[in-house]
Amino acid sequence: MANEVFEAARTVMAVREYQDKPVPGEVLRRVIDAGRLSASASNGQPWHFIVVRDRANLRKLGSLIRTGPYVANAPAAIIVAYEKEKGEYGMSDASRAIQNMILTAWGEEVGSNWTGFAHMEGVRTEFGLPDTFDVLAVLPLGYPKRKPAGQKKRKPFDQVVSDEHFGKHMSAR
Repeated sequence: MANEVFEAARTVMAVREYQDKPVPGEVLRRVIDAGRLSASASNGQPWHFIVVRDRANLRKLGSLIRTGPYVANAPAAIIVAYEKEKGEYGMSDASRAIQNMILTAWGEEVGSNWTGFAHMEGVRTEFGLPDTFDVLAVLPLGYPKRKPAGQKKRKPFDQVVSDEHFGKHMSAR
């Protein structure tokens, strides 16, 4: 039996180059909704998402993110912030939302990648988030310029999974 969610997790690749083609509003909305619907500690939902589509704002974002200047060339991006007072739980919850959005985008044939990592004060102030929020990441979104190629380089299953106790291989019960 096919599992589309597993297939997205199995095949998703980081995308850093995008076609000059807008991402339709309904697709953006579904991607963001996947983040909004994520589980969170005590159902706190500490996140806030800012959708950026304006070319000048995308260029500004690209200039503010050391690990993702290519955001400037994406048709859209999502700024992912969380309430600072939620601390590690807020960061964990926002991370869950990010993964949901990346997988949902991939399921729509839209590429993305996690850029930046927390403490992006320039992004927070430039895009009007109150100082009670911390920006965790910016997700550029767009149709890949070319089909992502290559294999994921992951450790073998048995090297990272144990059954009941560390080092005991998982059986197929």
